[in-house]
Amino acid sequence: MDFQNAEIITAMVTPFDEEGKLDFVRLQNLIEYLLKTGTQGILVSGTTGEGPTLSETEKLALIKKTVEIVAGRVPIIAGTGTNNTQTTIEFTKQVAEIGGVAAALVVVPYYNKPDQRGMIAHFEAVAAASKLPLFIYNIPGRTGVTMNVETIAYLSKNKNIIGLKDCTGNVNLAKIVEQVADGFLVYTGEDADALAAKTIGAKGVISVASHLYGEKLKQMYQAVNEGKFSTAAELMRFLTPKMQAMFSAPSPSPTKAALNRIGIRVGGCRLPILEYPTEKLNELYQKLDI
Repeated sequence: MDFQNAEIITAMVTPFDEEGKLDFVRLQNLIEYLLKTGTQGILVSGTTGEGPTLSETEKLALIKKTVEIVAGRVPIIAGTGTNNTQTTIEFTKQVAEIGGVAAALVVVPYYNKPDQRGMIAHFEAVAAASKLPLFIYNIPGRTGVTMNVETIAYLSKNKNIIGLKDCTGNVNLAKIVEQVADGFLVYTGEDADALAAKTIGAKGVISVASHLYGEKLKQMYQAVNEGKFSTAAELMRFLTPKMQAMFSAPSPSPTKAALNRIGIRVGGCRLPILEYPTEKLNELYQKLDI
């Protein structure tokens, strides 16, 4: 499945039961809710999905079940990246065998701190070995290194690297959009940049806020597509404080608290992420109007 109609991709939380194990009943409820409220694509086993604290077995089961539930209605991206090139290749191959996944999200290697040459070598190696097309995930705040615009532009020419989730801000994003190959899919990974990214030519947003405000995001992007920029701006002003509230504690703690509040049960978080502080929940709910 392609990404033609996927402007809003939800970086989906992973539902757990009361014992902290994967809960596929809750997963189905969550996915059906998301697809009814503006989500046009799903990223599974990403940062918001607590991928770093899922075992490989859990990730494969989660991706497989997500594919089964979505049943081709929207494209699915699966997080497969690590800071070990060979491990990333091996896991991406396993995910490709599931079938029904549109692309793999591969993070710029963290902790090792490769230079630009190392990043290029990493992504070229994974792309050459993968049956799945790749999205680059450029998030310096988590990896400790930044993939430069020139490196992204170079990799965008690789036929098996089709897109980017970028968290470096709109000044950088504008340069990326200008320089990448035709047809390369550029998404912001920052909800607060959703409107600006769209107006400078990005495809859309890989979003956390869409768990609660997918319809508002969809309306905002429709307004941009129709040239109704004052309407889009009004919607972004409405969304901005709510997006800030959804990152008022380490993610996905606020998002899971909010989903549980509205009856979409997703359980708690896995350590080292703690659940949202009980004494601050009412303040969070007020900010989110839930």
